[in-house]
Formats: sequence, structure tokens, C-alpha cells
Amino acid sequence: MKILVVDDEALARDYLSDLVKSLDGPWEVIGQAAGGAEAVTRCQELPVDLVLMDIQMPGMSGLEAARRIAAMPLPPAVIFTTAHADHALEAFDLPAAGYLLKPVRPEKLRQALERVQQPTRPLANAAEAPAAAQPWITVPGRGGLARIPLSDVYYFRADHKYVNLRHRGGEALIDQSLRQLEEQLGDRVLRIHRNALVVPDKVTGLLRRPGGGAEVSFADIEDRLEVSRRHLPAVRRRLAEE
Repeated sequence: MKILVVDDEALARDYLSDLVKSLDGPWEVIGQAAGGAEAVTRCQELPVDLVLMDIQMPGMSGLEAARRIAAMPLPPAVIFTTAHADHALEAFDLPAAGYLLKPVRPEKLRQALERVQQPTRPLANAAEAPAAAQPWITVPGRGGLARIPLSDVYYFRADHKYVNLRHRGGEALIDQSLRQLEEQLGDRVLRIHRNALVVPDKVTGLLRRPGGGAEVSFADIEDRLEVSRRHLPAVRRRLAEE
């Protein structure tokens, strides 16, 4: 497995590179990058299977770099390494293979590397890539974090500083913005209003509202969401295609 080490501090890059080598496993560091933008470029140039990525870096952050890497036709896996535990929630919303707090300990790194499920480039093929990117939404839960598959989500609606996620098991608040969700999930979601995104597969109808305008209905739940006039033409087109 070929690894790219990304950190804005040279000592941290060298430490991780030496740590990988000391584990004496099927892992090889083939390059380093000092920032997010450089990491994206290196992943395009080199046969990288796995990126060990710092999060808080000048310029492009590790989170943004990971989003861009995930959009590649055959992306490498990403394990985040950071001293800031408060980034964990957002990091797990990305298709990441792991999350390690600094200073990274040898046994924790070995466990994370062994858990990586994404196949290396010589074994991967384009047909396997969509499965590796199966989307999950991470939400705060009792005792930690809970992961909800997008296939269980009905909609996202802005609620003051947070976004309310309505899913098969109930509701949850997340701190990602609708714009971030839209960028992350692409055409898996549909904007129906400035304050709402829906999962098109869960929409069962486009209905007239008693007072005028339109709203969408969903499978299995009684919720109705308003469709703005601005977004109505695009919603009609999209639902006609489903």
C-alpha cells in the first residue's frame, strides 16, 4: 500500500514517515506534501493508495483537500491526523478511513492502517469506486457519534445555526450548512428551498398547497416541505426523471 504523508510541519511529516517504516508492514511512504493543495496534486500524479492527512493547515485545509480527493475517479483512502479533536464530527462526514489524534502512537497507526478497507490501486476498478463512496451522515448521539446512511434520510432543513436532519429513526441536529451538504452529496440531494434539501428517492409527490404554491410529500412520514417558486422548475424536472 503506497502512502502519501501530508502535514504543514516538516518534523511531523518525517515522524509519520518513520513511524510507517518502523511498523514493518505492507505499507510504503512514496511522498510527502506540505499542504492541502499540494496533496491534491500529488494524488493526481502518484499511485497513492492512502493519504495520512493533517486537518488544520494554512491555505487549503485537510478537510477541503479530502473532499477534492474524494471526487477523483479512483480516490485513495484518507486517514486524518490532527491535534484538534473538535474536527472529528466533520471529518467523519467525509469518506474517511480513520481519524488519529496527535501525537500518533505506533499501535494506533497500525490499527488504523489495518482497518483500511478501500482496495489499493492495482486491485481497484471503476466499478468498485461508487461503493467505496457510500455516503453516511455523522450526528451526535448518546455517548459519542452515530452514523446514518443517506438511504435513511428524508430531508435536511436549516434551523437557525444548525441543520435539522429528518431520517427514518427520527430527527437530529448537525452543524454542517446546507451549502456544505450540497457540495458534499452532489446530485444525491435536491434543493427545494433556500432552507431545505431533500433526498429525491424519498419524495413521493409534488402537491399544491392550500394557500398557493407547492410542497413535497415523502414516503412513510407525514411531513410536507414548501417548494419555493425559484426552485420549483428544477424540482419538477428532477422528480420527472426519478
